[in-house]
Amino acid sequence: MSDIKLNISIKEENNILFKRCVRKLLESTFIIEDKDEKLYAFISRESNRQDISDYLRMIGFDVLVDTNVRIAMLKTYEADEDAVGLKRANIVTFTTEQYHLLLVLWEIYMENLGYNEENVVLLGDLIDKFKAYEVDIDSRKLSAAMELFKKYNLIDFDTRDKSEDAIVTLYPSLQFGWDVAQFQAVSAEYMKDGESVEDQEESDEEEEEE
Repeated sequence: MSDIKLNISIKEENNILFKRCVRKLLESTFIIEDKDEKLYAFISRESNRQDISDYLRMIGFDVLVDTNVRIAMLKTYEADEDAVGLKRANIVTFTTEQYHLLLVLWEIYMENLGYNEENVVLLGDLIDKFKAYEVDIDSRKLSAAMELFKKYNLIDFDTRDKSEDAIVTLYPSLQFGWDVAQFQAVSAEYMKDGESVEDQEESDEEEEEE
């Protein structure tokens, strides 16, 4: 096995931005242009991205920059994906309740896509949407989940504003925050519940016709 070597050279004027990008990725998984324009501009440049990638690979991580949705994402370095003892990157272990919330948030994001420059929803409308999809979660757990999503740059909002008119910003990083296996399990549960509701509605309609 060959020795691991790190050979990067950071210009003095880029030193702080380099450190901030690395720390932001390790702390929040995502760098979003809409939220951190300066950091995204830095990491999206190929030479800077390569330096950050080389640095992160030393600890088993890597970085993906998606210029279509304008985000940078921490991910597991492919060569270390099967290495024993290295925790997977960029995947947060959410509870089933939190995955239900993420599904609703992602649907709202897709519904709003293209209508405005920012993808936003009012807190009151968001809560109504959760209720409409029968997401069974109390206010304390909902608040904790929203703050967790905010921490990992999936959404953004003012934690001091609890009014129905509070603005919640939805980020494209919502589509990357999934553990695939758990996402499939939660989606299957939703589909099953949806089919049960449709069957019940059809049954009620047939009884009314009779």
